[in-house]
Amino acid sequence: MSEKDHRVSRRQFLTYTLTGVGGFMAAGMLMPMARFALDPALKAGAESEFKYVCEVADLTEEPQNFPFSFDQVDAWYESEVQREAFIFLRGEEIVALSPTCTHLGCTVNFGTNEQYPDQFYCPCHFGRFEKDGTNIPGLPPQRPLDVFEVKVEDGSVYLGQIIQRT
Repeated sequence: MSEKDHRVSRRQFLTYTLTGVGGFMAAGMLMPMARFALDPALKAGAESEFKYVCEVADLTEEPQNFPFSFDQVDAWYESEVQREAFIFLRGEEIVALSPTCTHLGCTVNFGTNEQYPDQFYCPCHFGRFEKDGTNIPGLPPQRPLDVFEVKVEDGSVYLGQIIQRT
């Protein structure tokens, strides 16, 4: 075939060029979004990191509030996250409860309500939880307080991920 039969018109050239450039631009925009969507799924099976909170010798049978912090990396942004946990001894077991109310996310405290001194109390909607974190029936919270994974090494208490109870 001759060169004359394979000529590309100006319109075809512009169509091919714009399609190619548009394809590269679309791929450039979609790749970060795909990575953002898939990255948590790929990390979901990873082992959780445990953070040091306190010593076993500091614990009693009454829930105590222990603040702790850790560094968190979100993409290119690194920040220090502040958390709290109510930790206490139940026999030989160490229990660590989240202070976040399961109703609307307010912060609960232990023993602050004079009428119910041995319960966790949420001041936002008057929700209450037993000492073990179980919600009181008939009040706004519909499920117990969440618990932390607990690990003890050499007399030190480490907390991991929050486990949602039903």
